[in-house]
Amino acid sequence: MPDSRAALQESLLDASLGTTQENLETRFLNRLPSGGPECVRKLSLNLRYQQEVRPNVKSSSLTDGQTLSKEPLSHALKLSTPEKVKDAQLNPPEEALWTTRADGRVRLRIDPICSQTPRTVHQMFSATLEKYGDLSAMGFKRQGTWEHISYTQYYLLARKAAKGFLKLGLERAHSVAILAFNSPEWFFSAVGAVFAGGIITGIYTTSSPEACQYIAYDCRANIIVVDTQKQLEKILKMEELMELGNEEPEEALDIIINAQKPNQCCTLVYTSGTTGNPKGVMLSQDNITWTARYGSQAGDIQPSEIQQEVVVSYLPLSHIAAQIYDLWTGIQWGAQVCFAEPDALKGSLVNTLREVEPTSHMGVPRVWEKIMERIREVVAQSGFIRRKMLLWAMSVTLEQNLTCPSSDLKPFTTRLADYLVLAKVRQALGFAKCQKNFYGAAPMTAETQHFFLGLNIRLYAGYGLSETSGPHFMSSPYNYRLYSSGKVVPGCRVKLVNEDAEGIGEICLWGRTIFMGYLNMEDKTCEAIDTEGWLHTGDMGRLDADGFLYITGRLKELIITAGGENVPPVPIEEAVKTELPVISNAMLIGDQRKFLSMLLTLKCTLDPGTFEPTDNLTEQAMEFCQRVGSKATTVSEVVGKKDEAVYQAIGEGIQRVNMNAAARPYHIQKWAILERDFSISGGELGPTMKLKRLAVLEKYKDVIESFYQEQKKTVNKQLRLSTEQQMSPEWWVFSP
Repeated sequence: MPDSRAALQESLLDASLGTTQENLETRFLNRLPSGGPECVRKLSLNLRYQQEVRPNVKSSSLTDGQTLSKEPLSHALKLSTPEKVKDAQLNPPEEALWTTRADGRVRLRIDPICSQTPRTVHQMFSATLEKYGDLSAMGFKRQGTWEHISYTQYYLLARKAAKGFLKLGLERAHSVAILAFNSPEWFFSAVGAVFAGGIITGIYTTSSPEACQYIAYDCRANIIVVDTQKQLEKILKMEELMELGNEEPEEALDIIINAQKPNQCCTLVYTSGTTGNPKGVMLSQDNITWTARYGSQAGDIQPSEIQQEVVVSYLPLSHIAAQIYDLWTGIQWGAQVCFAEPDALKGSLVNTLREVEPTSHMGVPRVWEKIMERIREVVAQSGFIRRKMLLWAMSVTLEQNLTCPSSDLKPFTTRLADYLVLAKVRQALGFAKCQKNFYGAAPMTAETQHFFLGLNIRLYAGYGLSETSGPHFMSSPYNYRLYSSGKVVPGCRVKLVNEDAEGIGEICLWGRTIFMGYLNMEDKTCEAIDTEGWLHTGDMGRLDADGFLYITGRLKELIITAGGENVPPVPIEEAVKTELPVISNAMLIGDQRKFLSMLLTLKCTLDPGTFEPTDNLTEQAMEFCQRVGSKATTVSEVVGKKDEAVYQAIGEGIQRVNMNAAARPYHIQKWAILERDFSISGGELGPTMKLKRLAVLEKYKDVIESFYQEQKKTVNKQLRLSTEQQMSPEWWVFSP
């Protein structure tokens, strides 16, 4: 097979899913009242040193113009001595397992199996300096050239940022809110905020102005860090912040660092939520440092003395998965974090992957799905021989990986297929050196997992929540079972409550990963954490005999029909998508209804500029249409004209799904195809591509009601006819 590198590179430019970054920051800041409450000061700092907004900057290095004295390093080593770490072992008996106060402290859930001495972020960073100080901590592009920062430089810049925040008035247990794309400055701001005794609060760049305003007030943000070009006109630049820090003595910062305890809050992660205001998940320093070590160990992340891990940072750092994986685990093991361009999710990610060649990589399921769809489009457009070679290679590899998943001895045919074909595909994707590929944050279909197994790429699942500091379960090369979320991280616990006959129950978790509580929300905290300290996740799952976890759905997503049947929607939705490859999203309806119905969307291409769903069908969707006798190439042709061939094929596919259902109440009786695929901007998907069911129910309520209105009309018509017949003499005559 000829090298498909160029074709794949071109075709995967928009493989990963994302949204247009709007200039919401400006609208949000304009909403803040001048001279408003003390808890929200309008101190906005630009910490993005972008080529496109700094075209006349002579020097592109982050450290140029910065005097990085090595003197603070002695402070770091002094503050990380064993005596200081020992002093950090707190947990007086009077402290509770949870709090809702930003300045509160909690009792840690220390397990004998994994009883790491509680550490602060500064103590973790200090230990890294001793081992990995000279290693490259970050890679970033400036004016088209890759540059690097060592861990020593990283630490010194974080201290400078910390002193700059103190000079600007950062108060204890108040927040530095960061509204920006991933960058070295995001990391300096985050670590500096913790060093200065503050709390990191990430805000999604896709958040509405109202959501930004709510979070800024709720977290008592003294400082808001932004990164857009428009903000440059009214805010400070990075070097000015650093110079402000020079006015603060090192000793003043040391006093603050030395007073910190592992059981106090250092970061807030706001859940996107589907109803009401987002909840601020309070994570302690121990949550962060413990999970960065043991959660990553469970995923087989290596310390740099064995192998320096290289990762690409592109997922939102306001989400706990990316923050733990990129920021904190990087510090723990001395990894090199390379930052993607701000338009990574619009197409440039694949270029970064090819240049960096990461050793481990993480993506939400939708990212992997889009990569799969784009590869399929490339294959469909390839020549006959190339297409046949790839399909052959993938089929023999998939069969081997499904039948002998743990075998290191591969048959000659499988090794040949990998050498001749699949290795080139992985190289074209940027995964030539990637040993671990992770996914999380949402379920992944069997179709997607099988596709990547065919490329000899295992996708390792993790399971956790913002409330568990990220991973509580992990898969790895040595701890893998297809479709599962792995095993519990050593030192953590799990139990299932209210199990049914199949062993499915609500997943409850306990351990050092469990959060401190929801900021300012005592009622919500009490709902989540029981009196024994167990976190009730609201997720349903089962554990097999070997301890592997399988997620079956959400407790709150469980559909209870009017007839009292409990229907988990996810398995039915996945069955429909597997049966009908033309379907992009499927959402089951039926809570408190007499029967089940479903909303469907078709697979469409994404606009390369905005990354919004277009009207054009994907190659795979068009292949489906052609196979069933339709010439449609757009969504509007199918939906607007009610394409008979496509609708009939979808109806037959749904009937096949119904035939495999456990019982009639699980049958889909009505369905509709929507005119546009789900998206973040449309409100159907959250920032991590999770389906926002309540938002979909509200947005498409008219369509949903039509499913059940028609039944009501039919019933009413039958009743009306029955009444008329009773009043008719003819009825009496011909009635038996």
